[in-house]
Amino acid sequence: MVCVVSHDAGGAEILASYVAQRRLDCMFVLEGPAVKVFERRVGFIHLSRLDDAVAKCDWLLCGTSWQSDIEWRALGLGHRCGKRTVAFLDHWGHYRERFIRQGEECFPDEIWVGDELAETRAHECFPGSHITLVPNPYFEDLKRDLAAAGRPQPVAPDHGLNVLFVSEPLREHGLREYGDERHWGYTEEEALRYFMAHLDLLGGSIGRIAIRPHPSEPLDKYDWVRQEYQSSIVNGGIRTLLEEIVESDVVVGFESMAMVVGLLAGKRVISCIPPGGKACALPQSDIEHLQHIAMKP
Repeated sequence: MVCVVSHDAGGAEILASYVAQRRLDCMFVLEGPAVKVFERRVGFIHLSRLDDAVAKCDWLLCGTSWQSDIEWRALGLGHRCGKRTVAFLDHWGHYRERFIRQGEECFPDEIWVGDELAETRAHECFPGSHITLVPNPYFEDLKRDLAAAGRPQPVAPDHGLNVLFVSEPLREHGLREYGDERHWGYTEEEALRYFMAHLDLLGGSIGRIAIRPHPSEPLDKYDWVRQEYQSSIVNGGIRTLLEEIVESDVVVGFESMAMVVGLLAGKRVISCIPPGGKACALPQSDIEHLQHIAMKP
C-alpha cells in the first residue's frame, strides 16, 4: 500500500502517470490542483487524511510542491512512523528549497528524478543521498498522447502566430516563503509586460495570445492584460495543457514544466524572464530566451 501525497500540478502529473502505469494500490492524500490531475489520469479517487494514510501504508510517494507544505509534512510524519519516504522531483531547479519550510529541512529517504539532467543536478545538490533515475512517466504518457493526436493543421500565415503564455504564481510564493514578492528579481506581471512589449521579436504577426494561468491561480488573474494591450488576447486554462499547446505555434513562460511539454510537442519555446530576474533553471538547450533575442542586432 502506497500513500501518495501531492498538491501542485507539475508533480501531480508525474505521480498520477506513475500510479496509473503501474496500477499501484494507493491511499491518496491530495490537495489543490492535484485532485483534478489524478481524477483525469486515474479516475475516481477516495481522499484520505494524512495521518490515517501514513499509519496504514507501507511507504510514501510524494511530490515536491511550491504552493503547499502537505508533502513536507508527510515526509516528517513518515519518518516519525518509521515508513520509507520517496519524493519525485518534477523540475530541474530550486531543489533544496522544496524540502524546507520556515527554515526547517525535511528530506526523504530516497529522491527520484525523471531524466539524466535532473539526476546530475540532484547529485550535485544532495551529495551522498539515495537518488534514483525513474524515466519520467508523465513524459511517456505525453508522447503517447501526442502520437495519438497526430499533427495539427498548420495555421494559415495571414492569421498570424498563435501564442500560448503559461504563467506561474511567483509573487505569491515569494511573499509567502521569503517575505519578498520579487524574491526572483521579477514578478509574473513584470515578465508578462516584458513579453508584451517585445511581441515584434517573435518574427511574425500575432494572431492570438492565450494566457494560461497556473493551476493554482484564478482564471481571471490576467484579465487586466486585455485592457492594457490591443492584441487579440483570450483566456487559457479552459482545456487541458496539451490541447492548448498542440494548437499553438509558440509557448512562452518563465521556467515552468509546461515549457518542456511545449518542446516535446515540437513547439518554439521562449523564456520571457526580464532583465534583472534570476536565470531560467530549465536546462533544455532548445529553449530560447527573450533577453537574448532582444540583444541581437
